Amino acid sequence: MTTATYLRTDTIPVDKLTPYPGNAKRGDTGAILASLRKNGQYRGLVVREQPDGRMVVLAGNHTRQALFEHGGGDCGVKACGVCRNSPHWVPIARCDVVQCDDQTALRVNLADNRTADLGSYDYAGLAELLGTLGDVDGTGYSDQDVADITELIALPQDDLKATARPASTSSGDGPGLDGSPDEESTPETFLPVITLRVSHATFDRWRTALDAHPGEDDTAKLHGLLGEIETARARAAA
Repeated sequence: MTTATYLRTDTIPVDKLTPYPGNAKRGDTGAILASLRKNGQYRGLVVREQPDGRMVVLAGNHTRQALFEHGGGDCGVKACGVCRNSPHWVPIARCDVVQCDDQTALRVNLADNRTADLGSYDYAGLAELLGTLGDVDGTGYSDQDVADITELIALPQDDLKATARPASTSSGDGPGLDGSPDEESTPETFLPVITLRVSHATFDRWRTALDAHPGEDDTAKLHGLLGEIETARARAAA
């Protein structure tokens, strides 16, 4: 079998779904859960039904994790699109079940992770879309992101090409970015750089909190930390 064959669409308890072994993507589970709460599960997970009966997630591993982290029952977030504020809700996911061999399963997992990375944005179009919303809750964007994108598209194109990313540290001054200048400017050139000078004890606390979250770099870990904080605040406010 050289392609994935669609079998059916099922609603499957999350604890019956096995994450793809060795999945290399490090997603922002907090942002995904925020989207699920606002929008509901608008896309199914792609799940491979194996001969031994296991259901292995090929695409949507972080959606599975977000639903798991939501937990059962009413989460307390008003009009939650996951539990719909039912005290009887149990973590389940809508899944498109497929059948395929091991090589195809691996290719599906890799392709699903990689193809999204290869895309780019029309930032003017993105700003226009975001501007049609009363708020950006559940989109993965923050109000600061909208401000940054608006500032970005207002810059002359010559400035976009001429401005280099400011250097930052990755040592004791803070978590930093990679500190290496780009050969060519990108929209990320204009994103803020966080630089803080703190005591060694504070820095150790920061590193411990940051490293508690998965991610290929400190920026990804920071997204996880902020998502955890925002989720906790939302629950406290509800």
